[in-house]
Amino acid sequence: MRDFINFIIGNFRKLSFGWMLTFLSSFGQTYLISLYVTEISSEFDITEGTFGAIYAVCTVLASFIMLSVGHTVDHISVKKVTTFTIVCLAFSSILMGVSYHLAFVFISLVGLRLTGQGMLSHISMTILSKFYDKNRGKALSFSTLGFSSGEIVLPLILTFIIGWFDWRWAMIGSGVMLLLYLIRLHFTDLEHFNEQLSRGKPSSLSLVKDFGSIINDKRFLILMPTSFAISFTVTAVIFYQYVFVAQKGWSPQLYAAFFTGYAITRLVFSLAGGLWVDKFTAKKMFRFYLIPISLGLLAFAFIDSIFGALSFLLMMGITVGMSGTIKSSILAEVYGIEKLGAIRSLFTMFMVVSTALGPLIVGWMIDGGWNIETIMLSLFVFIIACALNAQRIKGVPTVDEV
Repeated sequence: MRDFINFIIGNFRKLSFGWMLTFLSSFGQTYLISLYVTEISSEFDITEGTFGAIYAVCTVLASFIMLSVGHTVDHISVKKVTTFTIVCLAFSSILMGVSYHLAFVFISLVGLRLTGQGMLSHISMTILSKFYDKNRGKALSFSTLGFSSGEIVLPLILTFIIGWFDWRWAMIGSGVMLLLYLIRLHFTDLEHFNEQLSRGKPSSLSLVKDFGSIINDKRFLILMPTSFAISFTVTAVIFYQYVFVAQKGWSPQLYAAFFTGYAITRLVFSLAGGLWVDKFTAKKMFRFYLIPISLGLLAFAFIDSIFGALSFLLMMGITVGMSGTIKSSILAEVYGIEKLGAIRSLFTMFMVVSTALGPLIVGWMIDGGWNIETIMLSLFVFIIACALNAQRIKGVPTVDEV
């Protein structure tokens, strides 16, 4: 731990930039957008189910756009890519705040999902994975703390603004805050991250060939399912968590208090995951990090007391905390860093698609009369299947082993 602290102190300026990007990505994340669902549905006279369908379509569309823009971090200066992304995220937030037609809501959601959840997270993880080698795990784990920080701070602030003013002012205020950060960004030196830039923009044809070769490679079929499974499961359960709480007859207030345990656990294991990746390698950690959330799903399903929910939240926090560091590190270990931006954009696309499909499919299960035990058990089987598939990583050489 002392080495970790010394590393953070010695590299704080570089690491804090990565942290800030993951923190600001919160404005495009599901947990923050969910704060506006009721108000937007009422404002435009649509059901929450209709809004959910629109949200799913926008998320999928954003994920496919990622394929055409994710590679930019490989060959365009980090400051330019980051500035453009934050401007687009701010514009999307402000546009949502002034929207008076569903068409503008649709455009805003695509922008929020693409630039927030998609690009800002992508830029942070890619540049740190490229810049750091021996201490990649530590760097990425510190960066992922931005996700936890956003989960703890931003819902409280935005809920207060929505309650005292209006959801529109909360959206506009978010956009203004993002634009204010551009002042700080202008005076931030990021030239060190540009040392790993490749020469020239890849053609559309070369990108298609690269994506095709990645998908047809067995490494993709080993690595992608675990990333898909985590995002699919976590997003679906969080999206419908209070539906499940009501089915179990648990106290919503006590459950909300327990959710803080998830945020703290995620934060702790974000740090621990970085230390373990540097010590054991991401390749070894990749085989086991799905186990905690799978056990949590069983607890949620079969423990009748609310401590079943607490067990799930803590187990989910362990897996989610480690996942960001492990998933980004293993891509660098297995594929190398030359085209890491393009490679991560492909994996990010599937991850974002999973965040759209998770609530959609689990929503169908709920509407179809599936009970909570059956739903959780189905998710458990899915996670275990992906964990078993992950064991195949043993036979895949890393870049250093080739």
